[in-house]
Amino acid sequence: MTDSTNFRVADLDPHHPTPFDLRPGEDIRAALAAELGLLGLRKLSFTGTIAAQGRRDWVLSGKLGATVVQPCVVTLEPVTTRIDTEVMRTYVAGLAEPEALEVEMPEDDSVERLGATIDPASVMAEELALALPPYPRKDGVELGESVFAEPGTKPMTDDDAKPFAGLSGLRDTLKKQS
Repeated sequence: MTDSTNFRVADLDPHHPTPFDLRPGEDIRAALAAELGLLGLRKLSFTGTIAAQGRRDWVLSGKLGATVVQPCVVTLEPVTTRIDTEVMRTYVAGLAEPEALEVEMPEDDSVERLGATIDPASVMAEELALALPPYPRKDGVELGESVFAEPGTKPMTDDDAKPFAGLSGLRDTLKKQS
């Protein structure tokens, strides 16, 4: 591993995979946790290799592991989650840069344009952000139902918003009467 997390593509050995092993210190984990809105980030690691694919392309493959602490979406209490995920990026030489202001996402989102460097640390941060639970919830906590209305009016519930449920009840009543 080099002193920084960037690997210059020109320095990579096309015949042998180049290993990397990232285990950021407390200061980097704290900065990443703040950026991602986490209450805590422990045991962050990203290990893998960068290997040649064909004559000009490169593949980064690895394993991301982290323990994250997020606020519960219902109670705001801390929720701890373990993340273990496989990561793969293919860096393709000559991949065209999108020119339009709005571009559709490609089907294979693991393909990226090859630049002068490959940075496993930026891949680690991006993959961690993608792997976070979007709505962390403490075990046994339910959202429940909130009902709001202006004073003097009957609040509308979820059941009131299902008009066909009332019609099926009416149908059943009419069948019994016939």
